[in-house]
Formats: sequence, C-alpha cells, structure tokens
Amino acid sequence: MNLLAHYESLLANVLASLIASGKLPAAIAAQRLTFDPTRDASHGDLATNAAMVLAKPAGMKPRDVAELLLVELAKLPDVEKAEIAGPGFINLTLKISVWPRVVTTILAEGAKFGRSDAGAGKKVNVEYVSANPTGPMHVGHTRGSVFGDALANLLAFAGFKVTREYVINDAGSQVDDLARSAYLRYREALGEEIGTIREGLYPGDYVKPVGAALAKTYGKTLLGKPEAEWLAPVRDFTLDAMMDLIRDDLSALNIKHDVFFSERSLINGTKDEVADTIAELRKQGLVFEGSLPPPKGEKNEDWEDREQTLFRSTQFGDDLDRALLKSDGSYTYFAKDIAYHRDKFRRGFTDMINVWGADHAGQVKRMVSAVRAISGGKAELDVRICQLVKLYKGGQPFKMSKRAGTFVTLRDVVDEVGRDPVRFMMLYRKNDSPLDFDFDKVTEQSKDNPVFYVQYAHARASSVFARAAEKFPDLTAQSTAVTGADVSKLVDEGELSLMQRMALFPRLIEQSATAHEPHRIAFYLYELASQFHAQWNRGTDLPHLRFIREDDKATTAARLALTASVRQILATGLGILGVHAPDEMR
Repeated sequence: MNLLAHYESLLANVLASLIASGKLPAAIAAQRLTFDPTRDASHGDLATNAAMVLAKPAGMKPRDVAELLLVELAKLPDVEKAEIAGPGFINLTLKISVWPRVVTTILAEGAKFGRSDAGAGKKVNVEYVSANPTGPMHVGHTRGSVFGDALANLLAFAGFKVTREYVINDAGSQVDDLARSAYLRYREALGEEIGTIREGLYPGDYVKPVGAALAKTYGKTLLGKPEAEWLAPVRDFTLDAMMDLIRDDLSALNIKHDVFFSERSLINGTKDEVADTIAELRKQGLVFEGSLPPPKGEKNEDWEDREQTLFRSTQFGDDLDRALLKSDGSYTYFAKDIAYHRDKFRRGFTDMINVWGADHAGQVKRMVSAVRAISGGKAELDVRICQLVKLYKGGQPFKMSKRAGTFVTLRDVVDEVGRDPVRFMMLYRKNDSPLDFDFDKVTEQSKDNPVFYVQYAHARASSVFARAAEKFPDLTAQSTAVTGADVSKLVDEGELSLMQRMALFPRLIEQSATAHEPHRIAFYLYELASQFHAQWNRGTDLPHLRFIREDDKATTAARLALTASVRQILATGLGILGVHAPDEMR
C-alpha cells in the first residue's frame, strides 16, 4: 500500500471524470498530479497543488479548478474532509480507519513493504570507492564507500538493476612506484639493508608483507636483474596483493562489488580504446588542436603555452576545454576516464553514478560533458561528491595511530567503534556536507547517538514480544492472532502518528532513490524510532497506553501488530543502509 500513490491514482480518476463531463478541457489530461503529506497536522493529512498545475493549461483560475476537484475528492469514501487553502491548494483529512490498514499491509507484505518498481529493471552503474591500489583504504575513503554501497542497495530496492563497480587505477605511474617500493621490501626480506626509502615511493609497513611474499614466490631470482625485467611481474604481483588488501578492508564494512574494472585493460588489449575514443570524438568535431590559457588566479611555473589535443568540453557547459594528451604524448587521466565511461555505455549503461571524494569536485563538469559526448546524449552521469570526514574524540580533534605509516586506515576506524556506527553515521549527513565523526558520541547509549537510538527501537520492539509471550504465549509476531488482530483499536494519537509515519515509507524509497540520497532513509528511521520510543514512554505514565495490557488481550494483539510493523520498517531501512537490526542491545 503506497498511500500517496493510491490517492494520486484517485486524483487522476477524478481528473479523467471531469474531462469526460466537459468541465475541464482534454488538453490537461497528461499533467502529472501529486499528493504530499501536509506540513501542519491542522491542515489535514494530504495536500495537492493540482489546481495550480492545471490552471494555466486549462485557461482557468486556480481556485475555480480547485472547486471542481474538491467536489469530487470530497466524495471519496475514505475522505473525512476536503478544503481549499491559499491560492488553490486542496487539503484532505482522511478518516481514522485509513491508518490501521497500513499496519495490516505491512504485516501482509513483510520485507517487501516499500519495495518499488519505479526503476522498472533499468540498468544503472554505481561506481564507488575506486581508490588507487597503492595501499590500504584510509578514513577518507570510508564515507564514499558507505554512501555508494547504501545507494546501490536503495536503487535495487526501488526496482533498478544495479551493477556495483570499482575501477582499478592501474595504468598510471603510481603503480610503477608501488612496484619499486615492493621490490625494495623484497630485497629487505632477503636480508639486504635497504636504507631510507626515497621520496615518491611508498614507505608504509603494509608493503613489507608484499615483499616477503615476493621473496617466498621468486626466491632470489629477481635480484640483480635490470628494472625492465622485474618491473612488470612485481607490479602485477603487488597489484593483486593490494587489491586483496582493499577487498579485505571493504569487507570490514560488508561492502562488495560486482565488477572490478582494470583501467590498464583499455590500452593493453588488442585495441587501444583510449586512442579509439579520441578518434571517435575527433570525427564528431569534439577534439581539436589548440592552446589553453594559464590557470586563473595562481602562478604556475610549469604551465607552458603550447598546442595540445583538446576536448571541446565547453560545448557541453564546462568552463574550459580539456587536454587529452600530456606533453610527452601519454594520455591524461581525463582521456582514460572518457574511454572508461565509453566502455560503460557500450555495456548498456545509460544511467551512471560516480561517487567521488571532495578533491575531485572540480572534475565533475568535464566528465559529465564527456559522457554526453561519447553517448550522443543518450547517457547521463550523476557525480555524487562526498565531503571530508573529521575525526573527534570527546569533542576534540583526534589522531589515531597510523598503522599505514602516513594515514589513518578505514580498518582503524571500524576496529575502534564497529561496523554499524561507522555505516550509519557516514549516512546521517547529506553526502555533500562535511561530517564530524566523534568516537565517543557514536558509541554512547543515548538519544543523541542516532545509530544506537534506531537500533534500540528495533531491539525494544523485539523485547515487547518477549514480554508479551510471558502473559499471552500465542501472541507471536507471526501468529494469526497478531497478523489478523483488530487494528481498528489503534486510535490513540501516538498510534495514529506512528501509522501515518509508516505510510510514507514507500514514497520515501522512491524519492530517495530518484534523488540518489540514501541519507533520507537514515533521517526517516531516526524519526520513526523517536515516535516509537515516545509512545513507549507514554505507556509508562499512562497504563492504558501500554503495549501489553494484561486485562485486554485484543488491545494487546492490536498493539503487537503495530509494534511488528514498526520493527519491520526499521529492519528494512537498516538493511538498506547496511546496518544490523538487533533483537537485543548489550
């Protein structure tokens, strides 16, 4: 039961009827009309701006259109009252009997409640993490990892066919430097004194096990050979080891990808896909030879006024055209990124989502323009920027031990507080807002800790059934006595408020998925948990509102049905966020 969609369907029927009777012109039939929950309960339950939307194409005043709609909407069987407000808004107050049906629907649909076919099975590629394979995941990767994974979960729940992708940046000079670092550790593992590792290489202790593994695999056979002979095998060996390390780090957050795409495959196969992409764009007149102006507002001694191979990104809204080749003739990162996204398009993805860190924000326009170009306007790229995370403890900036040698690892943070607090709190702010992560706050057991408060609501709901079983053994969550309970007994204002909140869950899923904003789920869960805890607390002061009424089995069964439905939505929402829904808190 998608309550808002249900009333939008009824509104569409009303519109069709008014058109058929000649009271409204047929030209307005294609208009999309919506209902939303009212912001003020005194204005009713649902509101629509349909009259304002229809007025201009109908050639009428909004209030005149509203009057026509109002007459028909007021006749709907579940409408208690219909009113016109302001310039033509229509507010509906629904009969109390509507809300208990939400509980009945949730119990009937279980984990399917809220699922949507809005995605209609459309393919969408979500690329997230894609950290350089030069070491373990650091805290800066954590937010994007969690955001991308939760967004993929959300899209799948909303009916999209999701591919979770990680592109391995294995074609740049950094992987050669990583191989050189591993080779030093290989020599060290064989007993050689390597001295200070030169600047530009990777000195972290995490490279030592790779060196030891190289020594075990190759023995001394690589010693004394020129770099040209050992670089390629050491690089491949080290990349495999680093990707195993990264996968292990991601598993600490229960994050898995469907596809690991090698950037090197674009140029190491039978065909140079980057060159082919540039050639294709050149045929379209989107690649030309020209020069770029110097960077504005900054001195750059390395800048040189030279003719370059450029992509006409200004034609697609970018502020500058972008270089595709470096001065030495090698490809820029941008050129390789265009070829990579062209490969995505060829794999059938017209919806692409990239999750990037804040340091890549300046590259968004050029990449969006490139995707439009290589797809002939058929594909869209949405880039989600995840802002920085600052670590705190007790309200003060916190520096953890740096096992990686130069940075705080993702594993450090997860080991400190656990998977659930990390995942939930990384989603409890909109992705493009800075996030302060306080180790003390995310582990304290209070309302001020959102992840605790939401998980505690789920555990509390489970405890209600455990306590009910002591008095009424037959009232289990799955028993017909509960699933078939007389929910019309749920008339208290707190109970109605909970049911009204739960009725919004299906629309929330669709809107969050469309907007690519999983943080909305976290906010919603906190609000639902708060209402549930508040209703529990009211029963402490007012015995007749307690969930378990020893003198009234029928009311107890109805309230257990309500509790079960709250617990179901909490479990579903937490599942989308990748957070555990516990039956008890310790």
